[in-house]
Amino acid sequence: MAYGIIHFFPGGNKEQYEASLAAVHPSRSSLPAGQIFHAAGASEGGWTIIAIHESKASWEAFRDEILMPRMQKGVEGGFESPPQETAFEVYNQQV
Repeated sequence: MAYGIIHFFPGGNKEQYEASLAAVHPSRSSLPAGQIFHAAGASEGGWTIIAIHESKASWEAFRDEILMPRMQKGVEGGFESPPQETAFEVYNQQV
């Protein structure tokens, strides 16, 4: 079952997003293995990122093997604090 993650970065902005994205995505034109959707944009009070993965296991592999190790090292110009996170099992997905 697909698995969704919403990250909200209070006070975050486009420049921080671009720096962070470059550190964790393979390229601007492709998604990490197991990720099937990615959207991001300014929202009230900060920046929101929505990602859909093939499964919870896919999300956890990306989080544990790529996202967290790279964020913990620090990304120059990236987000300065961890996000508020909401996770959910995707019930309905339409493309």
